[in-house]
Amino acid sequence: MKKFYSRLNIGLLTAIICYSCKTEQAHPQNLGSNTASPVDLVYPQLDTENSRWFFFSSASRPFGMVNLSPDTEVDGAWGSGYRYKVDTIQGFSHIHAWQLSGLSVIPVTTTEENKKSIFKDFKSKFSHDKEKVSPGHHSLALEKYGINVELTSTKRVGFHKYTYPKNKESAILFNLNGMLGPCENIEGNLIKIDDKNLSGELVMAPTSRRPKPTKLFFYINLDQEVASIEKDEETGNYLIGLGNNNEQFMMKVGISYTSVENAKANIDAELSHWDFERIVKESKEEWNNALDRIKISGGTEMAQKRFYTDLWHALQGRRVISDVNGAYPDNTGDTFRVGQLPLDTAGKPKFNHYNSDSFWGAQWTINTLWGLVYPEIMEEFVQSLLQYQKDGGLVPRGPSGGNYTYVMTGASSTPFIVSAIQKGIVTENLEDIYQSLKINHMPGGIMEKAGYEHNTALGGGLKYYIRDGYVPYPIPEGKFGGHQEGAGVTMEYAYQDWTLAQLAKKIGNEEDYNYFMKRSLNYKNVFDKNVGWMRPKDVDGVWKQNFDPYEHQNGFVESNAAQATWFVPHDISGLANLMGGNVKAVEKLNLQFETAEKLGFTSGNSHALELHPEYRKIPINYGNQPSMQTAFVFNKLERPDLTQFWSRKVVDRAFSGLSPATGYNGDEDQGLMGSLAVLMKIGLFQMNGGTEDNPIYEFGSPIFDKITISLANGKELVINAPGTSSDKPYLNAVKINGIVSDQNHISHSDILKGTVLDFTMGSVPSKNSQQ
Repeated sequence: MKKFYSRLNIGLLTAIICYSCKTEQAHPQNLGSNTASPVDLVYPQLDTENSRWFFFSSASRPFGMVNLSPDTEVDGAWGSGYRYKVDTIQGFSHIHAWQLSGLSVIPVTTTEENKKSIFKDFKSKFSHDKEKVSPGHHSLALEKYGINVELTSTKRVGFHKYTYPKNKESAILFNLNGMLGPCENIEGNLIKIDDKNLSGELVMAPTSRRPKPTKLFFYINLDQEVASIEKDEETGNYLIGLGNNNEQFMMKVGISYTSVENAKANIDAELSHWDFERIVKESKEEWNNALDRIKISGGTEMAQKRFYTDLWHALQGRRVISDVNGAYPDNTGDTFRVGQLPLDTAGKPKFNHYNSDSFWGAQWTINTLWGLVYPEIMEEFVQSLLQYQKDGGLVPRGPSGGNYTYVMTGASSTPFIVSAIQKGIVTENLEDIYQSLKINHMPGGIMEKAGYEHNTALGGGLKYYIRDGYVPYPIPEGKFGGHQEGAGVTMEYAYQDWTLAQLAKKIGNEEDYNYFMKRSLNYKNVFDKNVGWMRPKDVDGVWKQNFDPYEHQNGFVESNAAQATWFVPHDISGLANLMGGNVKAVEKLNLQFETAEKLGFTSGNSHALELHPEYRKIPINYGNQPSMQTAFVFNKLERPDLTQFWSRKVVDRAFSGLSPATGYNGDEDQGLMGSLAVLMKIGLFQMNGGTEDNPIYEFGSPIFDKITISLANGKELVINAPGTSSDKPYLNAVKINGIVSDQNHISHSDILKGTVLDFTMGSVPSKNSQQ
């Protein structure tokens, strides 16, 4: 989402493969083996030449409030954070989240000459040759000062270990004010409590996407006494002197969005000792326990490393914002307040509260992956989204700093929550949940708001959608917010209405079920049979003139008509009928894939677009969310062989690189692309996001010989595909629990019983797969 085409296009395949091989050889600490644990196979530097503020993670826990890592670029949300090719460290900041950043520190050595200039001249070169990165740990050397830095963390506490050179004046620079990633940090201050304890706060200034300021509080424990504190009046930043007898130094930094007291309480609860290696070990174990829920065997070492890196991405990005005691920031009202999550009988919060980028595109990614493998995470996120509704009246689609951002379009949280209900993950208060979701689909709800439309409710065009059955392009009232692409949002609303209808049906609300099912057919109103594509039309019903189905974002949200036409996940058969039947639909989509293959299935970054403008006109783009489902459309068109063929091709070309130069080839939005890659590699997918009653998982083409998924109920889903390889993408035969089956899918309820899928893979499709 929110694209600037920030990834290298994998269409330059030969160069990228060569670069990837060289990079693997250059970083032996990241190499795994068949006996390595999953966490040892993760390659955090994947695609970091193209990363954005919340893309890269190192010294953090899954969904941790603290996401401590080095920053080489700090200006803007895009092209900032840890950028592999930039060789200068600007600081180590504790927050890398959707529209949030804060608390950047850097250890330095001082002299009488540099004490004043160091507030501006503090950056240091570093070398990847002396760097080690793994989930939960990051170490490197600051060349300018001769300081070795090690970082780790608990969920809410950053833990630093610095080794200073002997006989040097040691210090730490706290850059509490200034530009840091997506926002400016302002009003930062630091207070000395005693010789080994500090506290402070800062404000993350509003952004165009997060309209309200967000305050950060912090508490700091030092393992040695502070010798001096100096504030630079020009920058407002602080230099903490440690003297010259501190070769090794450690620091704990607890953060909170509610108070200094809660920041200290987070330290007291999560990090009561000074054993750095113990925390590194515990962090590694936590990551390993999460990643090990999916065990794989077979395939190349590179494929295994990339798989666990994808899975690691699926478990980060979105961040906890509640304290260990359940206090959280509520910015949804006119004035800020500190909220309190409900507690269990032991006095612990029943769930965590989260900061999150949009769930736009989540129906094909984390809906399925979390719902199958990490149901407890899905449940927590559902409860967090519902807490926002209790506080502010709306279920958000991308909250930041305890408030709505109106990122992207539609009611993208509806499919996520409905999927959790249909899978039995959320079972209580269904009527209340339904009513909360329904608000967003009616006047006064979030569908009325276009992207980042904070102060009006006209850009979403909902009144036209309800009255006329489509959103016009352009919106007659003018431009409000972003992403006012009428044809595209019409299709999104139609799908989201269908998912809400399924919940209405589940709770027995037949009237609402019929109403939203009727609205779910509105996608037909933007299909032009004369041209065979979805097509924008104005408020008078006149089709857009000079229409080019390959023109980017011309009535379609972050896509073109060719890509977006297939966004009917709830009614592929109805779409095929509009096209003249399944055969014609297959021919059309297959041609799109053949064309997209020549361009690597992705549209590439801005540099690639300058050199090759034809990439923008790509008919299928696996570098972004709007068309990531298209390979599995063939299943619905009774051609599973083409789903198997093309999904494998996409994996090979778009999701198999392993270097800082490539990886997601577009926009990895907080685990969405990583989740998609995981699902395609295990050969499971849910076209409608798992929102129907007893959802089904459609089969694709697994790339590993054996995949074992540990389920929350103690059962296992085992997928056997012996001999699978790049030239054997086809499922020639299927057995479910030892019984031959002609099914191309399996239900959620059957998986939960414990299931073994045996796939016979082939280099040519069998007759059964060409229905």
